[in-house]
Amino acid sequence: MAHFEIKNLSFSYPGNDRKILDNINLTIEKGSYITLCGKSGCGKTTLLKHLKSVITPHGNREGTVYFDGRPIEESDLRTQSSKIGYVMQNPDNQIVTDKVWHELAFGLESLGYDQKTIRLRVAEMASYFGIQQWFHKNVTELSGGQKQLLNLASIMAMQPEVLILDEPTSQLDPIAASDFLNTVRKINLELGTTVIITEHRLEDVYYCADRVIVMDKGRIIADDTPRNVGDTLKNTNDDMFAALPSPVQIYYGVGSDLLTPLTVREGRNWLSEEFEGKNITHDEIITGEKMKEDFDVAVTMKEVWFRYEKDAPDILKGVTLSVERGKVFAIVGGNGTGKSTTVKSLCGIVKPYRGKILINGKYIEKYKQNELFTNNLAMLPQDPQSLFVKKTVYEDLEEMLPKGLSEDEKKEKITEVANITQITDLLDTHPYDLSGGEQQRAALGKVLLTNPKILILDEPTKGIDNFFKLKFAEIIEELKKSGVTIIMVSHDVEFCAKHADTVSMFFDGSVVTTNTPNAFFSQNSFYTTAANRMSRHLFKNAVTNEDVIELCRKNR
Repeated sequence: MAHFEIKNLSFSYPGNDRKILDNINLTIEKGSYITLCGKSGCGKTTLLKHLKSVITPHGNREGTVYFDGRPIEESDLRTQSSKIGYVMQNPDNQIVTDKVWHELAFGLESLGYDQKTIRLRVAEMASYFGIQQWFHKNVTELSGGQKQLLNLASIMAMQPEVLILDEPTSQLDPIAASDFLNTVRKINLELGTTVIITEHRLEDVYYCADRVIVMDKGRIIADDTPRNVGDTLKNTNDDMFAALPSPVQIYYGVGSDLLTPLTVREGRNWLSEEFEGKNITHDEIITGEKMKEDFDVAVTMKEVWFRYEKDAPDILKGVTLSVERGKVFAIVGGNGTGKSTTVKSLCGIVKPYRGKILINGKYIEKYKQNELFTNNLAMLPQDPQSLFVKKTVYEDLEEMLPKGLSEDEKKEKITEVANITQITDLLDTHPYDLSGGEQQRAALGKVLLTNPKILILDEPTKGIDNFFKLKFAEIIEELKKSGVTIIMVSHDVEFCAKHADTVSMFFDGSVVTTNTPNAFFSQNSFYTTAANRMSRHLFKNAVTNEDVIELCRKNR
């Protein structure tokens, strides 16, 4: 029996004729695992929000959504709250209480369960999700991964029949993301809960899906098993092929008659079978990369220490680093290791109690008010919504322009940055009506209008599809050519491996190692790329899909 039936569903936001959903027809069976993917702004989140009427956006809608055989509007609020669980992109947007234990109990209390049932359910969820260690903590003390796990546990305490997840790992480090998605898979297999999940990072959700649904411009362009979807996207030369997991991309890049691998394990076995009995004559990528001893420094941190409160533990513990001018410096590491606090200290948002920070050779405290941010330094924060203050994207961009420009000059500059960030057709839209990836691009455009010499990016690829990541990489390359220094905090190890010049690993509030991307990622076991994990038994230092494809072709 179907859990959801969607018939001829179309939708557009108020004041905008563009159809976000365009005649969607879809059936989702009970107990199935559905992975929904597509470019930013293709309608994924809007479609998911139509599966729970309390969060369905306001706008012009046609068609019908059926839940358990009845129009969803006929299911009362209690039924939807208990049977349909929804996990959002940003964990902070969903947490409503101050304590972990209370958050676990809140949904059950709202549904009117008795104390005995609440205690039993809360205890079971805390045990199942491994929350016992931080059961009595304030939610403000939790890392991003813990908050998202808490959201999932709070929803599962209500024993829903359907679990909808909208890019739940966008703010998690790779290890926490993998753990979270493995838990979701376990819920689907062991409890029979229907799972509908959207993700841009498909490595951990693509292979285990019963069906992969690909959307583009509000329409469904593919709906099939993971292997068949890979064939479809490759044969039609669709842009979404760039979003598929590394094993699939490498397989098609090399060419083979064997079965398409979907996981790192299958990819490793496929490579072993391909080269069984063959002599590997090329086992290393010659990069020419080497850590410099002396270089022109744009940013320096020396023994920087910081804590948020006087008696609280230190967040930064002697951070020391130097960033070369005109290069991309990537900072990676787990949630809660001090990465975001480090870049906040570079912007003067937080003030360390010990250590020195120099921006372009000048101590940060010597900069006068606003001097630091006038054609000098700019930051794209982790939450792009914090930058939006106007009713349209155009007005938000216009706000960043210097006074005294004519209307034509303003339009020219806004058009230029809109073309660069691919938001031309979104300029008349309210920023809050954009998808997560579209908001990220609009915020990037706003930051670029300040013409910074140093650009700090906190999780810049969060919510961005792989297709736009290619464009984003081009933007970074152009900025580098114009002499801009880029400091990037990111959980996206694939992007860092491909586009950073230097990578630093944060652990427990300080830098533990700094190296070139190839040397850095090829020496790690877990904090590395899928391409490296898949091929390291054959090749010494292949860290990107292109590296593996190149070495495979050379050894054919």
